Parts: sequence; structure tokens; C-alpha cells
Amino acid sequence: MQDETRRAHWDKAYQSKGEAGVSWFEDAPAVSLDLIRRHVTIATASLIDVGGGASRLVDALLDEGMKSVTVLDLSPAALDAARARLGLRADAAHWVAADVTAWRPDRTYDIWHDRAAFHFLTDPDDRAAYIERLTAAVAPGGYAVIATFAPDGPERCSGLPVVRYDPAALAEVIGPSFRLVEHVKHQHTTPWNSTQAFQFSVLQRVTH
Repeated sequence: MQDETRRAHWDKAYQSKGEAGVSWFEDAPAVSLDLIRRHVTIATASLIDVGGGASRLVDALLDEGMKSVTVLDLSPAALDAARARLGLRADAAHWVAADVTAWRPDRTYDIWHDRAAFHFLTDPDDRAAYIERLTAAVAPGGYAVIATFAPDGPERCSGLPVVRYDPAALAEVIGPSFRLVEHVKHQHTTPWNSTQAFQFSVLQRVTH
């Protein structure tokens, strides 16, 4: 899918359904926060939320004192929704409207967070581009928290096909620049009370 088509798809999703009307909405990103807290010191760490959209993770991280938060999403509508919700606090975060497969990181981060973006990359070239950016953006010794649909999760989301992973399969795809250090299964409840099986994997950037 071309960048313009992807952007239009996700802009339409947010504009038509609103922040809380999409299947991946979480009022409180508890699993992500717990994993982030376990691996970095929030007050001093830098984090990029890839595919963050209108997620409330940025709110929670700012509440806990994180001073270096970047939210990257290809949908300007999603980022606008998050900024509007945060109001004046939005200036405390950095916002990037870009397709992660085409974005060029200009710095490194202690932690890369991705809840449900990578599993939409069904094309091997797109996955390779993502992994190239991931490897460039995470400092040696830093972490990636990547959540995807689990093998028993949905085969499609928002009308698009996904690739489902278990932690070992995800680590194999990400490749030898990262090692799997932790994984968690999670049943996400959608706004209409259906459940979706996720797996959250924590991978550490190797230092050699």
C-alpha cells in the first residue's frame, strides 16, 4: 500500500469513528506502561511511540514525568486528536507525521514502542524498511516493545490484513540486532466488548 493510500485509510478511520471508536482504543495503556517501567527509568528515558496515533500512552508518560516523548504516526488526523486532547501539554511531546517505513530517524531513543503497527506490514519490503529504522533509532542496550496480534488473534483489523506473531517468530523476523528478553500475552477488549489476542514482546538492542 502506498504512503498516500495508507495515510488516507487511517485519517478516515479516526475522522469517522473518533478516538474511542476504533477497535484498538485503550482508556489506559496498562500493559505498555508496565513493560516500559520495567526496562527504563521513565523520568530520564527517551521514547518513540511508533504508530502511536491518538493513543493515550503519551498522556500517561507525561503524567509520570517523561521529558522526551516522540509520537510518530502516518495519520495527521490521529496526531491532531491526541494534541487536542492534551491541550497545552501537547507542547511537551514531539510529533512526527510520517510513514515509519519511509521515515529517517535523526537521533536514537532508549525505547521504541509499537502497539499494533508492525503487524500491518504484510509486504516483506515494508518489514525490512521498518526493521532498518528500528535498528537505527534504538540506542545500543535500548529496548523495543512491539505488540502484535497473537497467533490466535484476528486475521484482519480496520479492513486490512495483518501478520500474526508469537514472540519467537517476531524475534526471528526482527533479526539478530535484537534479542528477546520478555513477552506477555494480553486479551484486549474492544469498545464493543469483543476480545482480541495480543502478544507484547520486549527486545533489547544488542551492544556488539
